[in-house]
Amino acid sequence: MKHHLNIKKSGALYTLSVLSFFLSLHVALPSYFNSSFLTTLITENGLSIVYSIQSVLTIIGFLMMHSLLRKFGNFKTSIALLVIQIFVIYGIITMTIPSIVIILFVLSIAIVNMIGFTLDIFLEENTNIENIGTVRGHFLTAANSAWILGPLIGGVLIFGNNYRGIYIAAILLLFPIIYIVFRNFKNFIDPKYAKISLTKTISAIFHNSDISNLIIVTSILNIFYAWMVIYTPIYLNTIIGFSWDEIGIIFTIMLIPFVLIETPLGRIADKKLGEKEIMIAGYIIMGLATISLSFITGKNLLLWAGILFVTRIGAAAIEIMIETYFFKKVDKRDTEVLGIFRVTRPIGYIVAPLLSAIGLLLVSEKYLFIILGGICLLAIIPLAKMRDTA
Repeated sequence: MKHHLNIKKSGALYTLSVLSFFLSLHVALPSYFNSSFLTTLITENGLSIVYSIQSVLTIIGFLMMHSLLRKFGNFKTSIALLVIQIFVIYGIITMTIPSIVIILFVLSIAIVNMIGFTLDIFLEENTNIENIGTVRGHFLTAANSAWILGPLIGGVLIFGNNYRGIYIAAILLLFPIIYIVFRNFKNFIDPKYAKISLTKTISAIFHNSDISNLIIVTSILNIFYAWMVIYTPIYLNTIIGFSWDEIGIIFTIMLIPFVLIETPLGRIADKKLGEKEIMIAGYIIMGLATISLSFITGKNLLLWAGILFVTRIGAAAIEIMIETYFFKKVDKRDTEVLGIFRVTRPIGYIVAPLLSAIGLLLVSEKYLFIILGGICLLAIIPLAKMRDTA
């Protein structure tokens, strides 16, 4: 039996896909260059501290979202966060005092994650249970299209050690986002957000083995993303010797699988062919491909792009299956559970620098990919314990 969205929901989903693209491009433009930008202000060893503080602040922001939504509603919260983000990014562009720039950088990452949370609420309210995989596939494909363009455009906008261009472009993207949200969601009717304490929510998650194991699986994926975002650009630039233009090309090729396979896999999940099996296959592909990066020593653009492309085939398969599985299992009113689920993103930015620092005590930089690949393969253990939604 085929399932169809009604016209109203179909229009909202198209609008949300456009929003997803613009917000993701806002994040993606500077994302793979943030760590290099920060090293112009602090030492490379200080990166882990900055990313850890940013992650703690993001976690606090996610845990605040339930209260903000109950008090102000999703529309007002999203508009307020977008306006604040404009002022914060403007500060990053114009301020010259390193400590203030770093504080604003930390705030910007936390705020943009909270904005993404509000899009989750808009999306969930306009999604039918039988279409979750397909809808999430379209939504993530729109977002990941922006991630493909981000490194390519960002690499062109950097002039020497001047990163101002990518932040100017990022701030300009916020204006159409505000316009689209205001025009399309000013009459948004909020769901009745479940009033559950944080401790009870955490207890309920731990008593639900499927969700608790999924959170472990998601945390490992986010450790992979954080590790790659923070260290791979620096490694390719300083150790391998690629220019930023070349790195932009490599990352653009690397991210193509997110656009190619997430929507088809989302449809497969809706036809009940099993999220769990696809996730296991994804982690095997991602883990083995990541390990192989340790054995590439030459400055071969196509080889690096090709192996990184394979890692993202696995990551894309895992990402869409995680989203589909979670939103089939969790009620859209349970914003506390959604908050804890999204907390796994910033946790990755706490754990990844810590693990890499420990790894560097044991091995040289190039063998860190073996450690990361091994961590990815460990996700198969909690995955084996999960029950499919089918």
